[in-house]
Amino acid sequence: MLRRVDLRGRTPSTREVRGLLPRAPIDVESAVSAVRPICADVRERGAAAVREITKRFDGVELTALRVDPQAIEKALADLDPAVRAALEEATKRARAVHRAQLRDDVRVEVADGAVVTERFVPVRRVGLYVPGGLVAYPSSVVMNVVPAQEAGVESIALASPPQRDGLPHPAVLAACALLGVDEVYAVGGAQAVALFAYGSSAEQGEEVEPVDVVTGPGNVYVAAAKRLVKGVVGIDAEAGPTEIGILADKSADPAHVAADLIGQSEHDELASCLLVTDSESLLEKVDAQLDEQIPKTKHVERVRKALAGQSAYVLVDDIDAGLRIIDEWAPEHLEVITADAAKTAARVRNAGAIFVGAWSPVSLGDYLAGSNHVLPTAGTARFTGGLSVQSFQRMIHVVDYDRSALAEVAPLIDSLGGAEDLAAHVAAVRARIPR
Repeated sequence: MLRRVDLRGRTPSTREVRGLLPRAPIDVESAVSAVRPICADVRERGAAAVREITKRFDGVELTALRVDPQAIEKALADLDPAVRAALEEATKRARAVHRAQLRDDVRVEVADGAVVTERFVPVRRVGLYVPGGLVAYPSSVVMNVVPAQEAGVESIALASPPQRDGLPHPAVLAACALLGVDEVYAVGGAQAVALFAYGSSAEQGEEVEPVDVVTGPGNVYVAAAKRLVKGVVGIDAEAGPTEIGILADKSADPAHVAADLIGQSEHDELASCLLVTDSESLLEKVDAQLDEQIPKTKHVERVRKALAGQSAYVLVDDIDAGLRIIDEWAPEHLEVITADAAKTAARVRNAGAIFVGAWSPVSLGDYLAGSNHVLPTAGTARFTGGLSVQSFQRMIHVVDYDRSALAEVAPLIDSLGGAEDLAAHVAAVRARIPR
């Protein structure tokens, strides 16, 4: 089912490893050319442009972009009680984890009378995007809204694509109601990102206040729009198709491994799955399990395309070699299923989230672990992390010196300002502390 990459007896270079390991061929830069006129149109014409674009791409004619709060409350009233209970528990666990991420201000007395304080301050307003293409994601409402709320964000707006009735999926609306979010827009794709970034006036058809930060996963066009508006607003990441890495040895249950590969690949036919192991017999058993389990799964064709496309088995000499492969691939999700899973997981450098042992599957993290499932993809876990409270806060340095503390460093500023030929910098200090 999956192609094999046999690296036993080899120590390939970083460049070679990255070339060998599969990923979906997503070209955000190419999508930018398609998205640029959309973003420009929304910037120029606001809500009027969004309505026209929504009709063209989604086949839905909207009378208003913002969802009536009564429709949001109705979605909650109609929600399956079992789904409501699951969302409530997911929210409770996510709040516990994200509340623990809050940082206290740090006050440092650099010298007598010289204090620098690091303050962590939330942005004022955010725009959260929840996709609604192949699947509805009420869990993504939880993952975006909870860290923003725990960070102390004052104003939260959310956008999700309209269904045929002109509203986002009812489960998404119900999750918004549960979390107290009543500013919801039936807008998807690049136009949603542009609407958040540029806003809209009443004269343009509907008033939408621009935001400070846009977060949330989406397709390549959402990623391209984020790239275009970055700098106008902050963004979390340019998310690509989902991916799973599994580092396993002979102790792993092949039925579990196969189920997890199938679970991740049902997201998207562009999903990437990588099983790295030092056990050839495990691969044979996982192959047999895939043959048995795939015909029984709901989204058979989607799963088959993902596993036959940008997915692979990687055979290595030992778990140490496997760790190197995983760190080079830097998966969005990583399962470590080895005899000493906790110790092995502690050695991983690059992953969006790590799931330790046989009883911590990725799907737990998608819903109820308490961790966030908005995670870095496409190898960006080498330099960034998932959505958190810090995604919605920024650090401000507060400098408080008295006269004597300034006088103490004035000669040093004379020297550094002079070295940089910035005489006015020196003069600003000497206006206060004459020589």
